[in-house]
Amino acid sequence: MTAHLETHRDHACLTVHGPDKPGLVAAVTALIARNRGNIVTLDQYSDNPEGGEFFQRVVFHRPDLQAALPELEADLDNTLGALGMEWRVTDQSIPKRMAILVSTSDHCLLELLWRHRRGELPVTIPMVISNHTNTAEDVRSFGIPFFHVPSQGPDKSAAEAKIVELLKGNVDFVVLARYMQILSDSFLDAVGVPVINIHHSFLPAFIGAAPYRKAKERGVKLIGATSHYVTEDLDEGPIIEQDVARVTHAMTAADLQARGAYVERAVLSRAVQWHAEDRVIRHGNHTIVFT
Repeated sequence: MTAHLETHRDHACLTVHGPDKPGLVAAVTALIARNRGNIVTLDQYSDNPEGGEFFQRVVFHRPDLQAALPELEADLDNTLGALGMEWRVTDQSIPKRMAILVSTSDHCLLELLWRHRRGELPVTIPMVISNHTNTAEDVRSFGIPFFHVPSQGPDKSAAEAKIVELLKGNVDFVVLARYMQILSDSFLDAVGVPVINIHHSFLPAFIGAAPYRKAKERGVKLIGATSHYVTEDLDEGPIIEQDVARVTHAMTAADLQARGAYVERAVLSRAVQWHAEDRVIRHGNHTIVFT
């Protein structure tokens, strides 16, 4: 994390979203310039220049960023607020705090821990929580705290309450790295941070449990994985990233599962990285991803 801090010191990321209209790009870039910022990268998208929605991500360097942020935020509020735009600015030198929830499958979990150790994910990982204990030793070998929260029977309220107690105020987002539990609406409300899931199918195909078995029964020639934000609707939240792999008629459901694990790991890692780098803007049930 020291290298991340030095590389991103005094770098801010500004995301802007709202009704498209002439002059928005000029307003944003002029604002950054008068606040002594120097734009490093800029991406933008409009779904319709005549009355559509405008999305923008700007990374800029500003000396003494931390000291300048209050004045910068006040200017953003006045300037972009008057234009009806939503905005968010983050200090890129501060990694987001990411909790991981997992059940027995370890491939997505270990991929995230390995990438984090290599400095490939701009996050800290304050904890891993599981309803099983088989991954505890692996997690602790990375120097990450592990918490076992059993979840048995149809009533998950006690387990969810314990998890909320662990997460509340301690994380900026949560990743379900094959956490095979359906989270309640009240849990999502109580956690109050984005929750990212990896689903082992190319959504919207094969929602719910056992997608590889369903894919085999359907005779598909492609399998896939989808990473999405979790909402109250099962496997129907805004999609961040997807990918596929070719399969053949000769492969069993177990073969599909083994091949799909590679796709799941890659898809979830990309989604987590893009979220951590503020490259994803949510818009209704869609996302705009500046990669």
